[in-house]
Amino acid sequence: MPQEQYAHRSTMQTSEGPQVYKVGIYGWRKRCLYFFVLLLMILILVNLAMTIWILKVMNFTIDGMGNLRITEKGLKLEGDSEFLKPLYAKEIRSRPGNPLYFQSARNVTVNILNEKTKVLTRLVTGPQAVEAHSQKFEVKTLSGKLLFSADDNEVVVGAERLRVLGAEGTVFPKSIETPNVRADPFKELRLESPTRALVMEAPKGIEINAEAGSLKATCRTELRLESKDGEIMLNSAKIKLPNLPQGSSSSAGSRQKVYELCVCPNGRLFLSQAGTSSTCQINTSVCL
Repeated sequence: MPQEQYAHRSTMQTSEGPQVYKVGIYGWRKRCLYFFVLLLMILILVNLAMTIWILKVMNFTIDGMGNLRITEKGLKLEGDSEFLKPLYAKEIRSRPGNPLYFQSARNVTVNILNEKTKVLTRLVTGPQAVEAHSQKFEVKTLSGKLLFSADDNEVVVGAERLRVLGAEGTVFPKSIETPNVRADPFKELRLESPTRALVMEAPKGIEINAEAGSLKATCRTELRLESKDGEIMLNSAKIKLPNLPQGSSSSAGSRQKVYELCVCPNGRLFLSQAGTSSTCQINTSVCL
């Protein structure tokens, strides 16, 4: 290279100086980037504040959230709890010494299912009634004694005494089998059939006893005391039959007040004035 050209090029580089190429974002792009970074920081702070507020309101702790606590034995709820969907649990119990409440706006249903999710037992407590659906229903004491049971075949009352407090008593559409029927002390016992017959049967006898009062049996048409193989005994100091019919007097104008009790072939009783001999044959017209 000629010396003159080299000197001319050196002079030009010295006069212009070194060239610098700028790298980065400048102008309105830089301002937009700073704006988005600032907006992102604000959103992060707001999100963090909302998270802290939710944790504070919901009472989140290491042991659980709200009224729910996680313990070694399971979940523990304090206060009122509401479940919007089915709850599956092995055991539900209250704290020692506190009751357990189940509250619903309509009804509370408890179902017992088998392996095929078929309902075996159902208990429904509703606003109108309490219904139990099962093959057998039993009520027992703490010692295991049966108090009440019911199934398709029979209803058993295992208590020593069954008390009916209704003013109208107890209505049995069909037969009743019991070894003893009695009223409370100083209360009367009434067995009544308003429209049908009242039949009492026992293979070894029927005993009707009123130790502190009187015994009264009334009917509209016919009262029958029947013993097929034995006898009917009326054991009392006085036996009164006040409304027995009387036969005609054997002698006119007689004022005799001694009577003879006569029995007709059909079993009807009547009174006849006593004489030196039986006067029942004279008044056979009463038996007709």
